[in-house]
Amino acid sequence: MESAADKLAEVRENIARMCKPARRKPEEVTLIAVSKTHPAERITPLLEAGHRVFGENRVQEAADKWPDLREQYAGVELHLIGQLQSNKAEEAVELFDVIHSLDRPSLLKALAKAMDKAGRRVPCFVQVNIGDEEQKGGCSIADLPAFLEQVRAADIPVAGLMCLPPSGIEPAPFFAFLAKLAKDNGVEGLSMGMSGDYETAVQMGATHVRVGTALFGARG
Repeated sequence: MESAADKLAEVRENIARMCKPARRKPEEVTLIAVSKTHPAERITPLLEAGHRVFGENRVQEAADKWPDLREQYAGVELHLIGQLQSNKAEEAVELFDVIHSLDRPSLLKALAKAMDKAGRRVPCFVQVNIGDEEQKGGCSIADLPAFLEQVRAADIPVAGLMCLPPSGIEPAPFFAFLAKLAKDNGVEGLSMGMSGDYETAVQMGATHVRVGTALFGARG
């Protein structure tokens, strides 16, 4: 059985390997260990190995797990990578350091109000519906410039753009398109790539990759 430290080292090595041909530095890529559905005892070995950036899908699950873990391990950075309901905005602003799924005006309004109340600004990635899929969240490509203006007007820091490419299709063109959209709109961060395609995402300019299975194994 590979240890958590071994898996972590392997993923980091893969990121470094893919950075070389792209003429990038490995430190330009933030590895988010996606700990959703995994209990604290599965997360602790990665914390012990020195990793500090984690991603959760649900506000309630993060609220149950992370306060205790954060007391034990300093320097944890927690990312919300799942869809966020507007009625959970206040709790999300209290819990998370970065939000990856800002995708609609109603959520923008709720987050801005929650940040004003909490007295802190949480950087947000704007999720783009890159494959124009009806069942997926994300701002439409056509609406992106106007929505980014609204986000900036609300004084919410724009961390970048996020996408989930359509499953079962080569992801590279979608990653390349997101990178172009970011450049066209004056945005730097690119949250793209998961366990099955993070290496391709790094080649295409990802600044944040969301890796779960490659680090934790199958979901708990």
